Amino acid sequence: MKTIRDLMIPPAHIQGRIEAIVVRGVPRDAARLVDQTTALAGIGLADDRLGKRGEAELSTRQVTLIQQEHLSLIAAFARSGPLDPVDLRRNLVVSGINLLSLKNAQLRVGDALLQIVGPCAPCSRMEEVIGPGGYAAMRGHGGMTARILEGGAIRVGDVVSVA
Repeated sequence: MKTIRDLMIPPAHIQGRIEAIVVRGVPRDAARLVDQTTALAGIGLADDRLGKRGEAELSTRQVTLIQQEHLSLIAAFARSGPLDPVDLRRNLVVSGINLLSLKNAQLRVGDALLQIVGPCAPCSRMEEVIGPGGYAAMRGHGGMTARILEGGAIRVGDVVSVA
C-alpha cells in the first residue's frame, strides 16, 4: 500500500503543454503574448522584466505559471466574461497538468528546467483587470512560481513534463 509520501511524488508520465507565453518589460507595463522566449538560469525569461534586467534573481518568482483550465473557473467565480491570459500576467499558461500537485518538482519546459516553488498569490491589480471580486476569484487559482535551474528555449506548444 502506498503512503501519502509516495503519493506526493509526481508520476514521471505526467505531461502538459505550453498554451501561451506572457511577458512584460517592466513592472506595471502592459503584458503581451510571444510565441517563444528564452529561460535564463537563475534570472527569468529573456523577454520579461527580470530577463531584461539581466541580474541573478533570488526570488522564487523567476517564472510564474497558471493552468489554462483555471481560466474558466476564475471567470465563473468573478462572474466575468472569458479571460485573456495576458491580463492575468502569469508567464506560462499550461494545459493538461495539475501544477499545484507539482510543488518542489522539477519540470522540463521546452529546453529549460524549472523547479516549482510554491503558489503564486494574486495581486490587487486583478480587481482592475477582472473587475470587482477579481482578487477573490483568483485565490487558490493564481498558479505557481518557479525558479529556472537550466536555461533554454520555451515555445508555445512545447511539452511540459516532470523531470
